[in-house]
Amino acid sequence: MGFAKKEYEFLSEIGLGPENPGGFINGKWKASGPVISTVNPSNNQQIAKVTEVSIEDYEEGLRACNEAAKTWKSLPAPKRGEIVRQIGDALREKLQHLGRLVSLEMGKILAEGIGEVQEVIDMCDYAVGLSRQLNGSIVPSERPNHMMFEVWNPLGVVGVITAFNFPCAVLGWNACIALVCGNCVVWKGAPTTPLVTIAVTKLVAEVLEKNNLPGAIFTSFCGGAEIGEAIAKDTRIPLVSFTGSSKVGSKVQKIVNERFGKCLLELSGNNALIVMDDANIGLAVRSILFAAVGTAGQRCTTCRRLYLHESIYQSVLDQLVGLYKQVKIGDPLEKGTLVGPVHTQASRENFEKGISTIKSQGGKILTGGSVIESDGNFVQPTIVEISSDASVVKEELFGPVLYVMKIKTLEEAIELNNSVPQGLSSSVFTSKPETIFKWIGPHGSDCGIVNVNIPTNGAEIGGAFGGEKATGGGREAGSDSWKQYMRRSTCTINYGSELPLAQGINFG
Repeated sequence: MGFAKKEYEFLSEIGLGPENPGGFINGKWKASGPVISTVNPSNNQQIAKVTEVSIEDYEEGLRACNEAAKTWKSLPAPKRGEIVRQIGDALREKLQHLGRLVSLEMGKILAEGIGEVQEVIDMCDYAVGLSRQLNGSIVPSERPNHMMFEVWNPLGVVGVITAFNFPCAVLGWNACIALVCGNCVVWKGAPTTPLVTIAVTKLVAEVLEKNNLPGAIFTSFCGGAEIGEAIAKDTRIPLVSFTGSSKVGSKVQKIVNERFGKCLLELSGNNALIVMDDANIGLAVRSILFAAVGTAGQRCTTCRRLYLHESIYQSVLDQLVGLYKQVKIGDPLEKGTLVGPVHTQASRENFEKGISTIKSQGGKILTGGSVIESDGNFVQPTIVEISSDASVVKEELFGPVLYVMKIKTLEEAIELNNSVPQGLSSSVFTSKPETIFKWIGPHGSDCGIVNVNIPTNGAEIGGAFGGEKATGGGREAGSDSWKQYMRRSTCTINYGSELPLAQGINFG
């Protein structure tokens, strides 16, 4: 039996078929849960079928993964880095096919689909170098003939729960680092992008098999909320990384905290971009377009709030509206398309409800504001003039909707930027050094990502990615994010024959 459409036949090049088991458990593909159809958001037609895992499958997988952790953490870190290097090479070899799959199943345009897979490859490269730099500090001891230093050791097993909007990149941020740090990985991909989960896992599995390593080092599950809940509750998983909404993330955090596990949260963003009167307007307008429209507004770093200085307000707005009207919406695999569909029919319905709420709160639609009648989940990129006091502005509508508001001063803009519950990304456009340094300083943006003269989205892997407040506080990818995936011990060694006590205590 072949694929329903000829254009899906490329999937066989990355190990996929019309029917696929959705669990990689103890080195074998198996699943005994319900059978689901994964669909193309451009037409809502079936791409393939996937059998999800059951709780029994999950338990079998965790037992094997926990056992494999003994082998994996015993390998020297640079040897683990070599395995991750090979995973990167395997992804490179299938970059075009995997990128096409991301575009097909998630709905982002092909350039973004390929870019997402490239991000995982970049993370592999980064992690290889990191595997030789998991350094601890030497701490001067106040006691004679004593040595004090830090030792970093693996946690054991890391759980990674990813979302549909970046079905493999977020795995890369977590898994590449977790693996070189000596942890096994348990991955639950998004229920609506199971083919990406399976295809990526197959490449990782081939590398492990080629190196005679236990397949359970990388265990993956396609499944629903019950599998995510099992990961959150499982005491064998010291760290759970969760990407999704603030609402669900709060529940995950509570469950993990109750068992004294560690939680790494990447949650909702409600990101603001500020354009001051001294900004390079051409640069700002191009940046706003990508930040607000890219990935059909479904990035956690999408620009959702735009604050324009009153002196350039109308000029920027007129240029933006003109650009929006030229944006090509359509099949994300077609050349020239800039905006594909939103991911699901539910996403399309949420867009419609959101527009209704916006209008009820006095929002004025300047362009867009409607769904596009088709078999797919297409909506119009939308610009809304609205009061900053409207409650809808403080919420994250996960689609291509941009709220535009007028400001008079930088201080007002900063106050508005910081006025929402979320704190992921932010950006200001200016040419003044004093504005830049106020913006990035203690009285500036309260976000985890604070940009100047670039969009709110499109972060590089070298920096730590994450946000504050209702965004969750987690940090992934670069900088010192690796420390979250390891256990730190402070070690003190007495190499003398006396027993001097700290703080000069004399005990007997």
